[in-house]
Amino acid sequence: MSCFEIVDPRFETFVLGNAPVKQLATGFDWTEGPVWFGDAGCLLFSDIPNNRIMRWTPEAGAAVYRQPSNYANGHTRDREGRLISCEHGLRRVTRTEYDGSLTVLADAFEGKPLNSPNDVVVKSDGTVWFTDPHYGIMTNYEGFKSEQELPCNVYRVDPATGAIAAVLTDFNCPNGLAFSPDESRLYVADTGRMFRGDPRHIRVFDVADDLTLTDGGVFHTIDPGAADGFRVDTDGNLWSSAADGVHCIDPAGRLLGKVLVPELVSNVCFGGRAKHRLFITATTSIYSVALNRQGVQKP
Repeated sequence: MSCFEIVDPRFETFVLGNAPVKQLATGFDWTEGPVWFGDAGCLLFSDIPNNRIMRWTPEAGAAVYRQPSNYANGHTRDREGRLISCEHGLRRVTRTEYDGSLTVLADAFEGKPLNSPNDVVVKSDGTVWFTDPHYGIMTNYEGFKSEQELPCNVYRVDPATGAIAAVLTDFNCPNGLAFSPDESRLYVADTGRMFRGDPRHIRVFDVADDLTLTDGGVFHTIDPGAADGFRVDTDGNLWSSAADGVHCIDPAGRLLGKVLVPELVSNVCFGGRAKHRLFITATTSIYSVALNRQGVQKP
């Protein structure tokens, strides 16, 4: 059985027919937030319900990196190579310093606690952008059930001043987000409020030099499932989570093809020797597949 579904002939050049989707580790409860550390040759990812961040290497497999993790969800790296994490448990975004200590980048807005920061990206100017849906405070499964005091917004943090701005305020529940390779566009998923029938789609915004966001129309709707998390390759194709695997969407919003995965996918990241390997977090496991594509280069 093929690991790929070709929708557009262009996708045939993106995949390698003899490169299988590999299960790298399993036995988790809900995996999320993969981030590749090329300088350390390892993948970090969250096992949210078990309150831990895991570390995977080709040589040793998966082991606990940090526990407790404050029910960490999404991760990325900043331009200095430090780990940036979204924590459901303490409702904050943190930076792990070189000595292992944690710096809080955001935990409140206008005097009220954040909901449960979910996914995060860092722009080339060092600003930190994150989504803040309510998923982590709705139950005790991935954090602590708590009262929601803020809308579900997208925020930007200026690490130099600590200033926090609500940059998108018209989402039901913003989730995954990513910049295009030239950072002229910002993609943000809206996966809807829990227990309601909200629309679930990816929107795209134009990013001005002063960081103003405009447009915001629907870019693509994942089917089946939802765009929980995604990352872009060097040509701006979006690789998004879906119920049946990972969907590849071109910059015009057209589905090109699918990487089929036997579990519900939550998120992805590019890594490996040449940033040509797609790492996939999917329910109880992590997977990877080698592609004829490269992710956008980061530390």
